[in-house]
Amino acid sequence: MGVVIAIDAGTTGVRSFAIDERGKPLGFTYREFTQHFPRPGWVEHDADEIWDAVVATLAELVESLDQPVAAIGITDQRETVVLWDKATGRPRHNAIVWQDRRTAARCEQLQADGHLLLVRRTTGLVLDPYFSGTKVEWLLDEGGVEVDENLLFGTIDSWLVWKLTGGVHITDTTNASRTLLYDIRHGEWSADLCGLLGVPMHILPEVRPSSGRFGVTTAEIPTGAGVPISGIAGDQQAALFGQACFAPGQAKNTYGTGSFVLMNVGTTCPEPVDGLLTTVAWTLDGPRGPETTYAYEGAIFVTGAAIQWLRDGLGIIDDAAETGPLAASVDDTGGVVFVPALAGLGSPHWDPRARGMIIGLTRGTGRAEIVRATVEAMAFQTRDVVDAMAAASGTGVTDLRVDGGASVMDVLLQFQADQLGVPVIRAAVPETTALGAAYLAGIAEGVWDGIDDVAANWAADRTFSPAPDRDAADSAHALWRRAVERSLGWELDD
Repeated sequence: MGVVIAIDAGTTGVRSFAIDERGKPLGFTYREFTQHFPRPGWVEHDADEIWDAVVATLAELVESLDQPVAAIGITDQRETVVLWDKATGRPRHNAIVWQDRRTAARCEQLQADGHLLLVRRTTGLVLDPYFSGTKVEWLLDEGGVEVDENLLFGTIDSWLVWKLTGGVHITDTTNASRTLLYDIRHGEWSADLCGLLGVPMHILPEVRPSSGRFGVTTAEIPTGAGVPISGIAGDQQAALFGQACFAPGQAKNTYGTGSFVLMNVGTTCPEPVDGLLTTVAWTLDGPRGPETTYAYEGAIFVTGAAIQWLRDGLGIIDDAAETGPLAASVDDTGGVVFVPALAGLGSPHWDPRARGMIIGLTRGTGRAEIVRATVEAMAFQTRDVVDAMAAASGTGVTDLRVDGGASVMDVLLQFQADQLGVPVIRAAVPETTALGAAYLAGIAEGVWDGIDDVAANWAADRTFSPAPDRDAADSAHALWRRAVERSLGWELDD
C-alpha cells in the first residue's frame, strides 16, 4: 500500500516524516530555516526558504524509502501569513510569523471600538496580534503589498499545497479557524470580519475538511508526480489527532517553540470562555457529510523558544540538549522565576504588552538555576491553562498526553505532573504533530479505516505520576503568579 509522509512545517524548521500502516516511524529528515527580526517584536520568515527546506527534506527522505508513497499530509505553524503572486508563484513580502507583535496597537484599537464580541462569537479567538487577520491588514495597508487579481493569501499549509500541486489554492478548517476571518460555527469565511479588516475575499483559499484529497504532486516534486496531498491540519490540531484524543475531555500539550494545550470538547461549538480560545480541532467526512470537532485551546507563546534564546541570545547553553541535564543538576531554582514573555503572554492572560523577566536573582544564582527556571516556566504556564480549562468545562483533566521536543526531559514532565496533580503521559512516538497529519492523509486514501485505527496504534512511552503532597507545588506556583503580575502591561507605548 505504501508509506505515508507528513510534512511538518514548524516555526524554526521543516521535518519530513514517514510512517507505515502500523503507525511505525520509518525515518525523518530536518532542515532549519532563518528567523528574521527586522524590529523589536517583529518576526518574519522567507517563504521561499521554507519551500526550499520542504524540497530538501522530501528528497532526502524519499531516497531512504524502499516503498512507494501513498499520500502526503501537511501540518504547519498556523497563523503565519504568506501573500504571494499566482502569476509568478513568488511571495510579495516576507511571511509574518505568528509570534509577531507589530499589530498589538491595532488589536487594542479594534477592542476599544467594540469589535471583540463579534470576533469572539464568530471565530472563537481574541483580538491579539497572534492571529492572521491583522497581519494581512498590515501587509495591505503598511507593508506595501498591492491588491490585484493575482494576489493570494494563505497560511503556510496553503503556500505549500500551492507549490506541491502547481497551483491549487486551498486550506483546511483548522488553519482557517486561526485567521480571525473564519466563522467556525457556520464553516465559512466571514464577510463581516473580512470587511472590518479590509481583506478582499477573492484572495482567500477554498476551505475543505482536514482529511480528503486536496490535490496531487507535480513531476518536479521529489516524490514524483501524482502523489495525493490528502491531509492538512494546523500543528496543534494535528498533535491532538496524533495523540488519539478523540473523546471529549481528553487533552494534550505540545512543547514546541511555544506550548499549546488542547482539550477535545466534542462536536457542538461551545460559547467563548475568558482566557481560552475555541478552535476547530478537525473536520472529517461523516455519514451525513463533513462533521467538525471543536477544542478549547490555551496558546503559550514561548517555551522552547526560551531555550533557543538561552542558547543563541545569552550563550548560557551551547546546545538545547544540555537543558534537561542542567536543570536536573539542581534541586530547585533557588527562588529564581523566569517569565518568558518574550512575545507577550498568551492564554490565559492575553497581554501583548507583557515582557519577559527573570526575578529572584542572588549572588548564588548560576546558569543551572536559570535553565531550571526556564524549564519550570513551561510547566507553570501549562498549569495556568489547564486550570482555566477545568473552570470552563466544569471538570478537570484526568491526565495530560504530551509531545514535542521538550517532552524528552524527564525533569520537565515530573515537575509538570506535580504542578497539575494528574499523570502526565509521554507518547511512544513523540512526533505526534507529524503523526496526526499522516493519519489524516492516510485515512483519506484508505491506508487506515478511521479514528479507531489511529487509537489502536497509539502507545505510551512513560507515565509520570504526581507527588502526593501538593503544598510544595502550590507554593512554587504562587511565586510564579507573583512574577507574572509584575510582567503584565510592561510595554506601555510602541
